[in-house]
Amino acid sequence: MASKRGQRNRGGGGSRSSILVLVFFSLLGTLIFFVGRGLSTSTSIGRNNALTGSNKEDVDWRERFAAQHLKSLFSKEVIDVITASTNDLGPLSLDFFRKNNFSASWKVVGKETAVESNATSVEKNQIAAIIKKEPPEGKQDDSSENHSHFVDTPAKSARRQLRDKRREKRAADLLKQDDEVIVKLENAAIERSKSVDSAVLGKYSIWRKENENENPDTTVRLMRDQIIMARVYISIASMKNKHDLAQELQNRLKESQRALGEATADADLPRSAPEKIKALGQLLPKAREQLFDCKLVTGKLRAMLQTADEQVRSLKKQSTFLSQLAAKTIPNGIHCLSMRLTIDYYLLPFEKRRFPKSENLENPELYHYALFSDNVLAASVVVNSTIRNAKEPEKHVFHLVTDKLNFGAMNMWFLLNPPGKATIHVENVDEFKWLNSSYCPVLRQLESASMKEYYFKADHPTTLSAGSSNLKYRNPKYLSMLNHLRFYLPEVYPKLDKILFLDDDIVVQKDLTGLWSVDLHGKVNGAVETCGESFHRFDKYLNFSNPHIARNFAPNACGWAYGMNIFDLKEWKRKDITGIYHKWQNMNEDRVLWKLGTLPPGLITFYGLMHPLEKSWHVLGLGYNPSIDRLEIERAAVIHYNGNMKPWLELAMTKYRSYWTKYIKFDHPYIRSCKLSE
Repeated sequence: MASKRGQRNRGGGGSRSSILVLVFFSLLGTLIFFVGRGLSTSTSIGRNNALTGSNKEDVDWRERFAAQHLKSLFSKEVIDVITASTNDLGPLSLDFFRKNNFSASWKVVGKETAVESNATSVEKNQIAAIIKKEPPEGKQDDSSENHSHFVDTPAKSARRQLRDKRREKRAADLLKQDDEVIVKLENAAIERSKSVDSAVLGKYSIWRKENENENPDTTVRLMRDQIIMARVYISIASMKNKHDLAQELQNRLKESQRALGEATADADLPRSAPEKIKALGQLLPKAREQLFDCKLVTGKLRAMLQTADEQVRSLKKQSTFLSQLAAKTIPNGIHCLSMRLTIDYYLLPFEKRRFPKSENLENPELYHYALFSDNVLAASVVVNSTIRNAKEPEKHVFHLVTDKLNFGAMNMWFLLNPPGKATIHVENVDEFKWLNSSYCPVLRQLESASMKEYYFKADHPTTLSAGSSNLKYRNPKYLSMLNHLRFYLPEVYPKLDKILFLDDDIVVQKDLTGLWSVDLHGKVNGAVETCGESFHRFDKYLNFSNPHIARNFAPNACGWAYGMNIFDLKEWKRKDITGIYHKWQNMNEDRVLWKLGTLPPGLITFYGLMHPLEKSWHVLGLGYNPSIDRLEIERAAVIHYNGNMKPWLELAMTKYRSYWTKYIKFDHPYIRSCKLSE
């Protein structure tokens, strides 16, 4: 027992000693590893320092060598700019790339932690140095290197100026390019707009902006959009033999069409309209799910658009024809007035048919007006407006010429309504014996077979739209010598020196006596020019493909307005204006130089003999232009309703009509009996 216990004790002491030996050698090995690691690290650091020193000497030598050669190539100012730029950048390092947010291709794998820690420590040191060395507010230490970011050196100023110049040049180039692009876009838009025939195409669109219209009437437009899409799907359903769906769509379509009717505003719709919209709106998505094919829908919509475009063109032609026709007719009220006045005139005894102050008719010291008209009401407005705005009415003399049909009515009206202290005289153009076909080319042409063929037989329109293009030149006024009498003023008034010609569709708003004192500088005709940048020039009225026209006139010569013209009758006779008119009128017998009318021959006859007046004397366009400035109208001495929308017609523009109607006495017995009203 004792021997066994002793063996056990010896065995335990041996195991303890072996464990102690193992622990000792482990500690010794660890110590040797760290000592060797430290020596290796110090050796590598010393070696790196030695390499860095040699590289630095090599770089310094290269910099000195380059600087010697650069001095001969660049000026001192340029070298200063380059030096300042390189000083600002500092030495090239991984920190530089990290701070300047370069792409991932510049990052070195395995160095992120070291770079970040170094960058952080450098930034902290720089901030601490700036805070430590920053001088007090209001003071600067120019010798301190840390203030290099704040001191504006000459090199930095030069560099900044160069940079600003480059930026300005670049900005100017970009603006120039932008302007060129805008001009190209505008030109393209203009060319595109010329090919669009009607402005109503695309008016009703699902993608339109409702705020473009103050009164959008969304319900009406929605119903129209639904009707269009229903028609498309009905056509596609019939094509794909889905007759039940086509019939259902057809029924809903008819209900919506009946509800819509002729409504143009939401207020015109019946109460059942929302129900019809809802019913068709529930059916259209179903049709879309079963029938929608982008190519088919696009083709159907395009076909519908082309059909609508053709309908619009046809309606526009009909509208043009009807508006031209309406403009040439006489309203019932004016016809009634003329007939009643004519009857009463011829019931008067001869001694009561004469106007007073006949001695003033040939007095050249007075202000004489020439007015040629067959419209009693229009002529009365011209005379009334002129007298009401005249400073000395007793010095004004009106020479009215009308045709045989309206001669009695015109006399009777002014006998019943004399123009105050002014003088008036009415003549019949058919009593001018000198105005015959042997003397006047227009009369001879009007009596020719070719003219009768043109007016009454050739190209006779069978439909409303067919004759719209030539209707303008088939105006009955071109057959009347009243329209051509303006070229014979010295023959009509041989004792006068100057005369003011007025159309019967004008209104006088100011005293016109200043026109007689305008110096025409040897010209014959004083008129207001009507041409702008590219319109109302000679090439608009004359046929410049004809050699006679091309050889004698400039296509860009400025046109002028008939309707208010001051004529120097002495110069007229001296320059034989009527002879010039006859020459060109004879050359135009076949209408190869210009179409019918009086403005084209007037432009030719008075070419180079027209003196331009101030535009405020005569404002035109109230018979066709709805956008004339109201202030321009009110400042004008004469406003002219040239165009189809004459103020005595129902198609007159309401906004301009009051300037004309205020010179009519609607309580006059004749006017009231003929039911003429404002």
